[in-house]
Amino acid sequence: MSELKEGQKAPDFSAKDQNGDTISLSQFTGKKVVLYFYPKDDTPGCTAEACDFRDNYQGLTAQGIVVLGVSVDDEKSHQKFAVKHSLPFTLIADPDKKIVEAYGVWGEKNMYGKKYMGTNRTTFLIDENGNISHIIKKVDTKNSTAQVLELLTQK
Repeated sequence: MSELKEGQKAPDFSAKDQNGDTISLSQFTGKKVVLYFYPKDDTPGCTAEACDFRDNYQGLTAQGIVVLGVSVDDEKSHQKFAVKHSLPFTLIADPDKKIVEAYGVWGEKNMYGKKYMGTNRTTFLIDENGNISHIIKKVDTKNSTAQVLELLTQK
């Protein structure tokens, strides 16, 4: 899979969310979408990022922005995570890794000298036509909404 670039069509997908509902990217055509990939439910960085989107959710939706979180955790894990932290947005389960691979965010990671495969934290901003307008590879987990809004207000 070649690396996705800004300006390209965002790969469509269909997968289950934390409530067992099937979600497709194409159902959000006409809206701006924050599609953020994170490594694991209920870990410190992932919780900080999710809670930052939660705390700024009303402001994002007021601007017509949809927030979708994706990790390889299953629906049950997402449900627990969403309830525990009162997350008002959709978390998409990708246990078969089809979405993370389509977006090129599944790769080798290194922690304490140990190499393993995992999700590289990345945020894709998708425009109303389903094209990738921005890719954030260096995500600031505590200020992810500010990063998103700064890019969306640039013209």
